[in-house]
Amino acid sequence: MYTALTIAGSDSSGGAGIQADMKTMTANGVYAMSAVAALTAQNTTGVQDIMVVTPEFLVEELDSIFTDIFPDAVKTGMIPNAGLIEAASASLKKYGARHIVVDPVMVATSGSRLIDGDAIGTLKEKLLPLAEVVTPNIPEAEILSGRTITGSKDMESAAKAIFDACGCAVLCKGGHSVNDANDVLFDGKELHWFGAERISNPNTHGTGCTLSSAIASHLAKGADTAEAVRCAKQYLTAALSAMLDLGHGSGPLNHLFEIQERCEFAR
Repeated sequence: MYTALTIAGSDSSGGAGIQADMKTMTANGVYAMSAVAALTAQNTTGVQDIMVVTPEFLVEELDSIFTDIFPDAVKTGMIPNAGLIEAASASLKKYGARHIVVDPVMVATSGSRLIDGDAIGTLKEKLLPLAEVVTPNIPEAEILSGRTITGSKDMESAAKAIFDACGCAVLCKGGHSVNDANDVLFDGKELHWFGAERISNPNTHGTGCTLSSAIASHLAKGADTAEAVRCAKQYLTAALSAMLDLGHGSGPLNHLFEIQERCEFAR
């Protein structure tokens, strides 16, 4: 069975972070593993508190995983400080981890900041050069590229700038009202646009985690980057279209919509 690892923060409400990653990986046909970089007291209305693990403990988690069940792909999400980013990067390099997808998580859907300001430079210097693809949304792409993004051409130029700086493919996501739900991938040679219908669903908690984990799942199974992105976007669209409505804020997706449909049919 193909395997995938998520290195990220836990979401106690289950909609984003480690929990969303593992649901997504399972739904996309790979065995999911996790290394927790932080615990969050979190729900659909926001992040109430964060407890960060030590770099030493994160290294122990990664040693345990890589020396026993070597992952076919790795996804990173919320890694909240420079020390943890350095520890994760060193371990990934040490073990020759492959098919690394970096979701440069900086701010939660609710607006809560999830990474120290001084960690962004470490992310660009240590982790992004190891990645096969990085998946920033518009605000994250602006920070990583140092450019303002107001339209499709800006997305393309930002993706190219991040590639030039970090050497990894870049999927710049257009979901923040720039160009509907269309994303652009720059792989160092070509620009690939992926169109998608914007789903009228206010419950978008964990969409970035879900997309990056789905990409990692398909890379683990042997897809190339463009094909992995295409399949991941199809899955995300379907999970949003299931219209799950939980909580008092921006609620989670229905990651296991196909299983739910089978269970309801069985009744």
